[in-house]
Amino acid sequence: MAEGNRRNDGGRATDGPPAAEGDTDSGGRPWSNWAVTLATLLAPTTFIGALLLYFGFAYTSALYAHFRVDAATLGFSTQDYALRSAGPLFVPAGIALTVALVTVLVYYAARALGARSGRLPSGVRFAPYLLSVGGLVLFALGMLGGLDVWDAGAMETPLLLGGGLVLVVYGRALFFKLNGADYPVARERLALALVAALVGLSSFWAVHAYAKQHGDDDARYLARNLWLRPAVTVDTPERLYFPPRQARETVLPVADHPQRFRYRYEGLRLLAEVNGRMFLIPEHWSETGGSVLVIPAGNAVRVAFRAD
Repeated sequence: MAEGNRRNDGGRATDGPPAAEGDTDSGGRPWSNWAVTLATLLAPTTFIGALLLYFGFAYTSALYAHFRVDAATLGFSTQDYALRSAGPLFVPAGIALTVALVTVLVYYAARALGARSGRLPSGVRFAPYLLSVGGLVLFALGMLGGLDVWDAGAMETPLLLGGGLVLVVYGRALFFKLNGADYPVARERLALALVAALVGLSSFWAVHAYAKQHGDDDARYLARNLWLRPAVTVDTPERLYFPPRQARETVLPVADHPQRFRYRYEGLRLLAEVNGRMFLIPEHWSETGGSVLVIPAGNAVRVAFRAD
């Protein structure tokens, strides 16, 4: 037997060098394939999680900016931002998932048609071209909107840019599947990577615009309905100064034994409580001249929550 041949445990000859230890798993599948599969599964989850955090931060920032409070001053955690992003995203997330489901079903239908040997109907054959041309038109409109050639809204520009690119790639993929070919082809992988980066950028852009608009709308609603927030009574040892008619001050009577707290303030609502600090807003707060009081949730003041 030639010197280069080796025998395995069963006595059969195998040619070539043995596989390096750790290159394959117990089933003989290369570890590189497992890494690619894992990255494919984790990448969408990571991207969606980043969108949720970004939406939560943009939404919270717009909400409290209406009351002249910087979100960085509040000191919310990443978990707080993620939780605050859940409710407002139900409707857009449901719409996006429904559209994704429809596109996947159409893609599989195109693959099934491409596996046939018969001639495709003319309407089906031209559908990929129509999708790609429509995507190019949308992308061009988004570019013109971004350059202020026409009055595009804050969300329209990123949606046109990202949606147009997705339609172009989707039409290209359908064209290949209808012809029974695999997609993507090697020569287009770099272009697809750039398209994915642009779509990701457009997604964050659109999420930022939507979150700011939603946060500002919720802030305006809350400013008109501050009774929805918990009512708070604050006792302090020193006098606080509010704009006229924004809080009710009562001088506490002096008892036989001197007491620490001398002033009581009512007509306040709890705007937020974060990291041992309470942000209190007057019931009659207004955008012109309104103020927000920040007090520590400790022994410096006495706080009582009351029912309306």
